Order: sequence, then C-alpha cells, then structure tokens
Amino acid sequence: MIDPERAHNLALTALRLGLAGRDRGTADALLEVSAFGRVLPNPIGLAAGFDKNALAVAPLSRLGFGLVECGTVTPRPQEGNPRPRLFRLPEDQAVINRMGMNNRGLHAFIERLAVLPRSGIAVGANVGINKDGADPERDYPALVAAVAPHVDYIVINVSSPNTPGLRDLQNEARLSAILAAVRESVPVRPSLLVKLSPDLGEAGLEAVVECAAKYGVDGLIIANTTTARPASLRSALKNETGGLSGRPLFAPSTEMLRRAHRLAWGRLMLIGCGGVADGASALAKIEAGASLVQLYAAFAYAGPALIPRIKRELAALMRERGYRSVSDAVGVSA
Repeated sequence: MIDPERAHNLALTALRLGLAGRDRGTADALLEVSAFGRVLPNPIGLAAGFDKNALAVAPLSRLGFGLVECGTVTPRPQEGNPRPRLFRLPEDQAVINRMGMNNRGLHAFIERLAVLPRSGIAVGANVGINKDGADPERDYPALVAAVAPHVDYIVINVSSPNTPGLRDLQNEARLSAILAAVRESVPVRPSLLVKLSPDLGEAGLEAVVECAAKYGVDGLIIANTTTARPASLRSALKNETGGLSGRPLFAPSTEMLRRAHRLAWGRLMLIGCGGVADGASALAKIEAGASLVQLYAAFAYAGPALIPRIKRELAALMRERGYRSVSDAVGVSA
C-alpha cells in the first residue's frame, strides 16, 4: 500500500497538472449562499490541510467547491514532525495526522496567492505560528496583514493538536490578546474566523464565542481534529498520536456546533467541519447551525467525484424537506 503522505503529494501533483478534471454539472440556485461579501455557488468547502502551500487552489476551485481554504501557513518555513505522520484508517473512514503544520512559509505562500485568477468561489487562508520562536501577538497580525489582499477570508488556527502549546491560545486571555492585536494592526481586512478544537469544554466554548464577538471576529470553524479516540474505532492504527478526523468526528463536532449556534445568537457565522461525507451529513451540519461546511477526510478517500455527488444529495434533501435556500435550514435543529 502506498504511503498516505506520498499519495497525498501525488494527488496535489495530479491537480496541478490538470489531471483531476472539473465539475461540469449545472449549478443549482438552491445551494447559493451569501458569505464573505459575495454569493457562493454552494456551501461545500475544502478544509485547510489539503493544500498547505496554495499549490493547487485554481484546479481545486474547478472541482465544484463553493470555497477552498489553503494553509496552514506559518511565518517561516518548517519541516513539521518526523515521518510517518499521516495515517489512513479505512475501516473507520478516518485519518490521523501529526504533520506539525509543515509548510514552505509565508513568502512562498503569498507569491502563489498573488497570481491566482479570481473565480466564482471563495478562497481562504488558514494561518498559524511556528513551533519555535513564535510570538502569537506579533505573528498572527503579521500573517493576517500579509494574506489579506489575496483572499476572501482568513482563519486563525489556535486548535491544531500537533504544535505544542497551540491549543492553549484558545484560553480567553491569550485569544483576547491575539484578536486585539489583529484588530489594531489590520483594521481593514477580509472576513476573519477562528478555528476551534472539538476537545474544548463547554465553558471554554462559551468564553471563545464571547471573545470572538467582542473583538469583531466574523465567524468560527467547528471543528479541528480531535485527540480523543472513540471506543468505536476498529483500525489497528487507532492509537497513533495525532489529530483524528473523518467520520468518528461527526457526532461530537456537530453537537459542539449546535452549542455554538445557541451561544452566538446570530453574532457569528459558523462553518461546520468534521465527518462531512455526503449530502445528509452536510445538511445535518447546516441544520445544527452552520452556514457553510467543510470536508477533508472524505475527499481524501473518495476524490473529486465526491463533490458533485454531495451537492446533488444536499439539494435533493433540501427540496424534500421544503427548504427554499440554505439559509432557511441554518440552525433548525439547534
């Protein structure tokens, strides 16, 4: 069996060479969503982590997504953790990674974003800090300022489990300091979101929601990968260290999304991430409070054909339930 990280890199190469094709289906107006100051063709997005270095944003945008998020990018290049660091758990339709935010750094990232042709979808940048020599109150504002001219939205990553101490930045005091610094340094910017850990407790989630609203954050992504290991996991690789994503994350991340929707009271846009693999799981996220959804593990398993299928299934389910738009469905089960 081919090494998962090598397979991932080959997939990126195929995308860059134009070998993945494009979604030639007709856009369904029922799926249109207003977000980031524009109208997106659908609410289905690619989560950060697939294209860390913004190498294949243009070909990815042709696959039928409504939004594509690249990164995580750090100020300086870093190698990440030693290999092996990416593991597929096919029995569980899951992935474990301990990549360690390996990327080529901000300068190379910006060079690629700057020459991207504009398309009908939203492009986001997920930003994080280096493992060594980081100063969050300095680095996050600098990252936001650098990527701001080139993207539709920016995501502050304080939730990866693979960078020591990063999740501590979800603490109310630390996050407040970071967001205050961003607001002061970059008063004019695209939509700003914060990506949270699914392992954040109820009190922590409430504190983050209030902090985000206070400092003018536009939304939250719920959620990143989890360090928890559900008893239902069957794979022999289930105890590998790292963040778990995919189907086992669906239930806990959706429940967290539902709580966030109730806490936010419409003050924040929510993006649901974790275990989205078909139209039913996408609609469940939307009904729990998400205006947009993202996927990663399912795309890694099923490839580009997954995106048109999810859109067809989602539209059919929405019509079956009488929804006239995505916004009609947001939060109905929260």
